[in-house]
Amino acid sequence: MDQVPAVPAIDPASLDWDGLAAAVAGCRACGLCETRTQTVFGVGDRNARLMVIGEAPGAEEDRQGEPFVGRAGQLLDRMLEAIGLSRDQAYIANVLKCRPPGNRDPRAEEVVACRGWLDRQIALVQPEFILSVGGVAAKNLLETDEAVGRLRRRVHHYRETPLRVTYHPAYLLRRPEEKAKAWIDLQAVWRELQGDVS
Repeated sequence: MDQVPAVPAIDPASLDWDGLAAAVAGCRACGLCETRTQTVFGVGDRNARLMVIGEAPGAEEDRQGEPFVGRAGQLLDRMLEAIGLSRDQAYIANVLKCRPPGNRDPRAEEVVACRGWLDRQIALVQPEFILSVGGVAAKNLLETDEAVGRLRRRVHHYRETPLRVTYHPAYLLRRPEEKAKAWIDLQAVWRELQGDVS
């Protein structure tokens, strides 16, 4: 019996915005394609100075096809507004483009399958600064096992781009006592965007 030839892999680095969005929409690189309603690509200003990167779509994001639209998204909007930015002035994306069933943590092979898509989004946006929200995003972008609490309050780099880590808005909804720490992180991002690196 002949084997079905593998579909040639798409090199995300060669894609423009439209090509990237189409490739993500048709992605079947991991099992999440079987359980998703749709892919969740990213939204916002494609020339944004700030890029916000989260973990993965939740149920509401899977339904609407847009990242951070549920309660956590509403909190993220307020967080951005607190530093003088609207949702439309940032570019918002996730490590994964498909929702893991039951909102479980992403598996390593799923992150690997999606990594090229996110790398290309970052390359196309060319943000001045990245805000990584939550442990999954931070651990994958920084290739570390350190907890958010140990990663926050300092500047890291994703390739050449400065990056700060803060708590995921969903975590802050469960643990509102941590919002003061997130506010410190946001103020630091605001200072970075203003050119004040103190």
